[in-house]
Amino acid sequence: MKLNSLVKNNKKKLRVGRGIGSGRGKTSSRGHKGQKSRSGVAIKSFEGGQMPLYRRLPKRGFKSLSKKNMAILNLSKIQNIYEKNKNEFKSSLDLKSLKEKKIINKKYLKLKILGTGELKTKIDITAHFASKQAQEKITKAGGKLNIIKK
Repeated sequence: MKLNSLVKNNKKKLRVGRGIGSGRGKTSSRGHKGQKSRSGVAIKSFEGGQMPLYRRLPKRGFKSLSKKNMAILNLSKIQNIYEKNKNEFKSSLDLKSLKEKKIINKKYLKLKILGTGELKTKIDITAHFASKQAQEKITKAGGKLNIIKK
């Protein structure tokens, strides 16, 4: 094994701007004038006239201006909530009571009930929206569904 492969590169850094005798004096290999000859200037995302990457890639996504803050609960989740907090919910469930018990976040303004899962207990639910499947399952379990119209 050669000794040179173990030793680090011992070349000194080229010090520019140290007089005309050094061969890297005056403009320090930066050319004359212009933005690139100045210090502290970088032309970010400029690719020499080639279409830059951020313009080659397509725009994606969409943020709706009319986004509704809606809490979505499935019947399976409601069943779990009811089983854990039997004493706290007196067979009625609405957005206000869910917020008070800190089951859903206070940022939500509306409540939507979806029909995934089974509902075994008789619960009166007050919500803004509900799917047909959820309505059928709630009435089948013996509960009521009150839909708030605004």
